[in-house]
Amino acid sequence: MAAVVSVELQAREIDWTFAPGRSIRAFAYNGLVPGPTIQANVGDTVEVRLRNSLPQPTTIHWHGVRVPAEMDGTEAVQPPVGPGESFEYRFVVPDAGTYWYHSHTNETEQLERGLYGALIVRDPNEPAVDAERILHLDDLKLDPDGDVAPFGDEHELHAGREGDVRLVNGRQEPELEIPAGTIERWRVIDAANTRFVRLSLGGRPFSIIGTDGGLLPAPVSAKEVLVTPGERVDLAVGPFEEGERIEIEALPYDRGKGETGRERFATLQVGVPAESTANIPGTLRQIDPLVDQRAEPNRTIDLKALMHAGHHQRADPVRVGELQVWDLVNETGQDHPFHIHGFFFQVIQQDGDPSPVLAWKDTVNVPRKTQTRIAWLPDDRPGEWMYHCHILEHHAMGMMAHFSVVP
Repeated sequence: MAAVVSVELQAREIDWTFAPGRSIRAFAYNGLVPGPTIQANVGDTVEVRLRNSLPQPTTIHWHGVRVPAEMDGTEAVQPPVGPGESFEYRFVVPDAGTYWYHSHTNETEQLERGLYGALIVRDPNEPAVDAERILHLDDLKLDPDGDVAPFGDEHELHAGREGDVRLVNGRQEPELEIPAGTIERWRVIDAANTRFVRLSLGGRPFSIIGTDGGLLPAPVSAKEVLVTPGERVDLAVGPFEEGERIEIEALPYDRGKGETGRERFATLQVGVPAESTANIPGTLRQIDPLVDQRAEPNRTIDLKALMHAGHHQRADPVRVGELQVWDLVNETGQDHPFHIHGFFFQVIQQDGDPSPVLAWKDTVNVPRKTQTRIAWLPDDRPGEWMYHCHILEHHAMGMMAHFSVVP
């Protein structure tokens, strides 16, 4: 039976200790970075009362959740919640998966300072695992005095903001533990402003079982997976042997700003064995393709033109029930994670090659000098929506557009 999940989130300033002896002035929900995890079951109604105790306006965007347009938390559908004001979000969660919530006002600063958290929606038919954990991947850019570096310099707006302090769940390079012989579900969220994470567990294999819009049709074996800002990926991790010590790291990746080095995010220590009752089946769910690989686009979005056109762009409306096939063309020198608010899509092909995995997505990386074809179907939620690059500095610079879904 569907339930009502009621939560109060107070956005306020705190002193955030992210490592022993190291702290900054941060923004937080309920005094926590990340904010509290909201948990619900498919079909539940989620009610969230936001109280803003910050010195600046804010809103909450429910990233990936198919909410009504008026609950999307953007400037197109609600005025920002001013200091001392409140706002109530109310919506039904229709899909199981790993979602997250974050500010959608002055995002470059408010997310960097900690205004984000997870929203987990469960389904009774999900695979059995021994434990779950959420991993928010993030970073901090600090000045020489150890404070948050200033925002908005010209280089940062074009290149994005990356810091040298790598965080997992608000802590710098923490040490995690897992019992030997067990299998865990890791719900990984890239909450960083800009950082791309080519995630590896020291070369150990794992299974990718889900992405932005929930479970995949079947597990995919891998030793690494690229997670870009805004994306989520669910992994089945383990079993490992007692005494192993595993680096959770980002492998080198060049998003168009030079190749990064090998960077540690956390360390996983394998403890004493525990009994496992995990069962990851070979089939996880049914996903039907919206179109075949040969479908022709009915819209082209030029990301380079989008980047240079500035704020308050309006794209042509789309009609409820009319299939959309979009070509995302990236002629810039950087990768761009493209995010559509409120709707899932399927990646049909990338640079002419068929997508190897059928999945529901809300964010997809479009590598530089390539194009990506997506398909999606506007359901009966008319209103104002938007799409944008999820490198937050690019969004702030105007790499975004509003569009209407009309009956």
